[in-house]
Amino acid sequence: MKSYVLTVSCDSQRGVVAAISTYLADNGCNITDSSQFDDQETGLFFMRVAFVSEEGVDQETLIAGFEGPAAELGMKYEIHDSSEKMKVLLMVSRFGHCLNDLLYRWKIGALPIDIVGVVSNHLDYQKVVVNHDIPFHHIPVTKENKPEAEKKLLDVVSDYNVELIVLARYMQVLSDSLCKKMSGKIINIHHSFLPSFKGANPYQQAYVRGVKLIGATAHYVTADLDEGPIIEQDIARITHAQNSADYVSIGRDVESQVLARAVHAHIHHRSFINGNRTIVFPPSPGSYASERMG
Repeated sequence: MKSYVLTVSCDSQRGVVAAISTYLADNGCNITDSSQFDDQETGLFFMRVAFVSEEGVDQETLIAGFEGPAAELGMKYEIHDSSEKMKVLLMVSRFGHCLNDLLYRWKIGALPIDIVGVVSNHLDYQKVVVNHDIPFHHIPVTKENKPEAEKKLLDVVSDYNVELIVLARYMQVLSDSLCKKMSGKIINIHHSFLPSFKGANPYQQAYVRGVKLIGATAHYVTADLDEGPIIEQDIARITHAQNSADYVSIGRDVESQVLARAVHAHIHHRSFINGNRTIVFPPSPGSYASERMG
């Protein structure tokens, strides 16, 4: 049996769920997991259906056959083969906690992705990446060469047919054109102190102010810096007994976990962009256990 995931978004209306379930049943498919959300504010409907084809119907046939029901109800849809791993490009600068965490989860199978390469504007993690048998691309970025550097990045994206870019603490701002080209396909991570504590040492600033909660936010990248639709967030509570170094250490742990969960949601087609917000369906029972390791 082949496993697939169907994602649908459309105007809220009667008959959508019935049309989907009828089509799958008529084509020898059995639904194994289903989530849906009707947004009363926007009038939009979102649905994710995991199913198996008990008769071995291939992906192309399922996609072509669903065009009729989809057109009738104005559905935007995709059918993904669950056995195919998403091609992911990681980007990092000089803070490697998120990169190392993603590489570990990938290595043990907790993140079933195809890491096609790592891009960095520094050489700090070249050896780490190469030791994982992953291509490393050093693309230095300065004010003078930024357009050229981004062209090299786009060449990497094109050469490897990249489906998702993950900014694992990559400390360079991407151009508006790249953000638009890869809309909904770039995920970033940062601390949740913004806009209060900006600059190079936000954790030190937070320590001075006696902050009691440290958090992280993972979001889709848009042309508006750090303001894209939020996918995942989390916090850790701290006390007066912890110093600024503790703040940094705890913050890095939270960032790593939040980014991994955001990537996990995206690669399993559980996240939907809904204007400036996201719809993120929870994982089915058991599917997220490995993500909770450590």
